[in-house]
Amino acid sequence: MEKYYETNKRRWDELVGIHAKSVEYDLEGFIAGKNSLHQVEVDILGDVKGKKLLHLQCHFGLDTLSWARLGAKATGVDFSESAIELAREIARRVNVDAEFICSNVFDLPKVHEEKYDIVFTSYGVLCWLQDMEEWGRIISHFLKPGGTFLLVESHPFMWILDDESEELRIKYSYWHSDEPLSWEQDGTYADDDAKVKNKKSYEWQHTVSDVVNSLIKAGLNIQEIGEYPFLVWQYVKKAEKIDDEYWKIPGDPLPQAWSVKAVKVTG
Repeated sequence: MEKYYETNKRRWDELVGIHAKSVEYDLEGFIAGKNSLHQVEVDILGDVKGKKLLHLQCHFGLDTLSWARLGAKATGVDFSESAIELAREIARRVNVDAEFICSNVFDLPKVHEEKYDIVFTSYGVLCWLQDMEEWGRIISHFLKPGGTFLLVESHPFMWILDDESEELRIKYSYWHSDEPLSWEQDGTYADDDAKVKNKKSYEWQHTVSDVVNSLIKAGLNIQEIGEYPFLVWQYVKKAEKIDDEYWKIPGDPLPQAWSVKAVKVTG
């Protein structure tokens, strides 16, 4: 897996600067006080004041800092040194107390020992991870007994679709394979016109059962699963922007996003 993760890391290191300048991330708006979180995750977690929150795959930390602005004692984790450096810089600029750790999710137990009331991860994260069972064990490892885990993510049904087609056309298998899908492309979801040196990346598919069963096996009690007809980006060309947050496919034929809330029931 090392080759795949290192290739992805090089690309994400490069994307940090592109994303920081993009309209999509609106860094200046965030610095001026804008919260980057979306309503789904805010509604599910509710009041986070005083709670210790671990944000996995945080990129350059806007959501981590948004949770901190809402009162959480937040720690963000990402495998990109460039992302973590920028996250720390933004934290200083906005005078928000948050910790940031540079680590691959799977290596985090080797470098960090804290336990948390909440573990959170969202939007475009699971496709970069190969092993869901180990992912579930790591989430459980960092949760206190009774602690809450929340995933908000694009729905696995969306991952089978051809995102370059004008129609809802199946292109990829729904089922997980240890061998990743590989891509070589310019641009990024935040800037289609960006010129990128590190074009290569690798991604893995994960089914609903892969994700849910990994959490159950790790000792978490599934409390709530949500499915939503909207997504925070335009995954397929048929999707239309409905407000400042979400895109929907006319007629709502498929769930575009989902959430899983779980609680650790073992010590």
